[in-house]
Amino acid sequence: MEIKQIYTGCLAQGSYYIKCCDEAAIVDPLREVQQYIDMAERDGVKIKYIFETHFHADFVSGHLTLAEKTGAQIVYGPTAETSFDSIIAEDGQRFKIGKIEIEALHTPGHTMESTTYLVHGKQGEHHAIFSGDTVFLGDVGRPDLAQKGTNMTQEDLAGMLFDSIRNKILPLGDDVIIYPGHGAGSACGKNMSKETIGTLGHEKKHNYALREDMTKDEFVKELCEGLPKPLEYFGFNVAMNKHGYKSIDEVIDSGQNMLSVEDFISTSEQSEALILDVRHQREFIKGFIPGSIFIGLSGTFAPWVGALLVDVKMPLLLVAEPGTEVEAITRLSRVGFDNVIGILNGGFNSWKEAGKRVDTITAVSASELAEKVNSDSNTKVIDVRRPSEYSAEHLDGASHAPLSFLTDYLERLPKEDFYMHCAGGYRSVIANSILKKHGIHNAIEVLGGYNAIVKTDAPRTDFVCPDSI
Repeated sequence: MEIKQIYTGCLAQGSYYIKCCDEAAIVDPLREVQQYIDMAERDGVKIKYIFETHFHADFVSGHLTLAEKTGAQIVYGPTAETSFDSIIAEDGQRFKIGKIEIEALHTPGHTMESTTYLVHGKQGEHHAIFSGDTVFLGDVGRPDLAQKGTNMTQEDLAGMLFDSIRNKILPLGDDVIIYPGHGAGSACGKNMSKETIGTLGHEKKHNYALREDMTKDEFVKELCEGLPKPLEYFGFNVAMNKHGYKSIDEVIDSGQNMLSVEDFISTSEQSEALILDVRHQREFIKGFIPGSIFIGLSGTFAPWVGALLVDVKMPLLLVAEPGTEVEAITRLSRVGFDNVIGILNGGFNSWKEAGKRVDTITAVSASELAEKVNSDSNTKVIDVRRPSEYSAEHLDGASHAPLSFLTDYLERLPKEDFYMHCAGGYRSVIANSILKKHGIHNAIEVLGGYNAIVKTDAPRTDFVCPDSI
């Protein structure tokens, strides 16, 4: 038996390749499925099953394309309903892969159909679990994403998750390996570890939600407390995973529509497409097409696209560094944004060379900001980091407007010039581009973000460990 984790940092997502003898299975595949097919061909095995732990909200799975290309059967847990051929497993049902068996353990709570898959080794021993979004390393799945499809509250779902974990997962041996659906950076949990593979024994000792002495009421309270609002694109991705989507090959082919500057402009005017600039933030600051939104490929690109653009059907025009066009289209498709209608041929340089109007972002160094706040107590600073980052420590006097929900704060932003930062500069440049698109041009970028600010003498609040927030 061999298990390989395919971890995608941009999505903080783990998919899995399981091989035994001449058969294989895939758990929660990415949308670009060729990598799994190549692995199976290299090993001389047939992909027999595609196990889905639940209907994913934060990315579009590759289950349909992979099934079409390999003939593998798609497996979901109890209560799942799909618009395509699939096996809806019963609780406890086992599936053979070579000489091993994979058992479906129904573990509702994150969603109603959430299922953990338990691997039984060749001797029948409990070897590992693919826990999806039921149990992470350091956390458990959030219980509020399936509410719209049920009459349950998030507290009801949290109670179900408590029972699922106590009845199905905690009785397993401490040496059972946990292969989770996500790691740190995912929006599917609050306190996930940076590690991506662990053991149940370690989680029993260190995961706050798996404490032996924890009551159900305590679990529900701790799990539901401080949950950020679900991102709006989640519903679009769930619908695509349930009902189907275009082939990734078709998406990539149609997206590579290279446009001259004049054609780019006319397409923009005729389609009302959003212009998305995916270059590095340091290049975007120096010059960009007025009205374009920056979300760079160098960061957690796909989740921010989903969080901020929301509507997966939105037509997009891309500005990219030449040679990165296919990467951009592929990563957009991971969160369901399949409607790239054109790409600026030659990238931003062709726009400049054509003499078209260019916008820029005013920026200062962290030391310049420190000098300003130390000399003028009325200096306005906006911190766009996550609530947990801001609560842990921030520039004294800085206001908070988290990027995920920046548009909710537009009316509260200062009318005079203000300084804006995140941790390192990626998110604040995104924020600055959004503000400019909304006609707000008085934000000043702080280069290097909070990571640079802490190296200055600018006054900061006392540090509070995030674990205690």
